[in-house]
Amino acid sequence: MATLNGSAQPRIDTRVRIGSARLKNPLVAASGCYNRGAEFARVVDPAAYGAIVLKSITAQPRLGNAMPRVAPTPAGMLNAIGLQGPGIEYFLTHEAPALASAPTAIIASVAGFSVAEFAAVAARMDGLPNVVAIELDVSCPNVDREGECFAADPDSTAAVVAAVKERVSLPVIAKLTPNVADIKPIALAAQSAGADAVSLINAVRGMAVDVTAARPVLANVSGGLSGPAIRPIAVNAVWEAAKVLRIPIIGMGGIETGRDALEFLMAGATAVAIGTANFRDPLVPLRVLRDIEKEAERRKLSTVAALTGLAHPSFATKTGTR
Repeated sequence: MATLNGSAQPRIDTRVRIGSARLKNPLVAASGCYNRGAEFARVVDPAAYGAIVLKSITAQPRLGNAMPRVAPTPAGMLNAIGLQGPGIEYFLTHEAPALASAPTAIIASVAGFSVAEFAAVAARMDGLPNVVAIELDVSCPNVDREGECFAADPDSTAAVVAAVKERVSLPVIAKLTPNVADIKPIALAAQSAGADAVSLINAVRGMAVDVTAARPVLANVSGGLSGPAIRPIAVNAVWEAAKVLRIPIIGMGGIETGRDALEFLMAGATAVAIGTANFRDPLVPLRVLRDIEKEAERRKLSTVAALTGLAHPSFATKTGTR
């Protein structure tokens, strides 16, 4: 089995902080791509990640969207899974006990269709073994606002974050959508409501057409585009959010190499999440972390955290805030 750097100790201090949660390194396995790491453990040590984000859990069981719901693209992947999952009751009874043996920190992910649903599910995640934070997938449709995505509106985003913060003691991370004109007011709303960090970005809306059959490839018509195609969009979102935020940012979107991850860190991210790349190369976290460490060493930095915001002029006025 492949192991981290081939040695027991990293060369430099790789630890980062997300609110009160301390991760052993800045790499996070993105939600929906890694479960809790058990399947990947057959080929790679999931402990290579500083944290694993669980697949989003909803209040009720969901079958998800009709098939087909995944399609490859020239530079990524389209998916319209539809939040398939067993619901919170089944998760707590049958899956949560296994979190105690997870080889690294766990970040729970919560999805909901109303503010009350987010708060109720998050409250039941609080205190589970190895869970160090809760990520809120606020890209869900808001049934209280005629189906509008929570993260498309500052007030809706703030309402979810505030309600969850009242019910949990763990750090709360708001995962925001790129499908908006300006990410800054929404990120600021999450911060003002008490979010301890934000994740940027969720998938970009897209679709593909089967020209032979003359119909959309996905049964749901449209889906979320992930992979290298969205990386410049994601880096820009991190850069824009870093102009106004004083809470950590977890950057994600098309990371496949150490250089990709460094773009996010230098643009203002404290940590980076890897999703789609795991399906093609399960060893990706080993390579990415090694390259991040090498860059820190090349710059004679003692910590990986010192890379955050290195390219961003706004960080000159934010000393000590990360």
